[in-house]
Amino acid sequence: QVLLRESGGELAQPGGSLSLSCLAAGTIFIFDLADMGWYRQAPGKERELVASASSDGTTKYADFVKGRFTISRDKAKHAVYLQMNRLEPEDTGVYYCNSKMSRFGRLYDTWGQGTQVTVSS
Repeated sequence: QVLLRESGGELAQPGGSLSLSCLAAGTIFIFDLADMGWYRQAPGKERELVASASSDGTTKYADFVKGRFTISRDKAKHAVYLQMNRLEPEDTGVYYCNSKMSRFGRLYDTWGQGTQVTVSS
């Protein structure tokens, strides 16, 4: 089993910054095998990919966050972070951490419970 726990979401002002954290754990979890990602879901909208950091170190970003957000991994802490700068009201939503790990012949696709980010003046 894989467990993900997000933290760091809160109210921020436009132009401000927030840092989200996701800690991963589990008896079968091997951090080096996992592709990690951050998704978000705004009210009334579908969940969408924000940024991902693959097990090989490759990072990808949605166009709407390029140059503003940075994803990073910490192997020692089994953590993935999302540094969000120059926040916009449109960044408001629930941010979810995701892990995809293939092991024992199957894909473990795991979601955290989400953390609320609200950008408003």
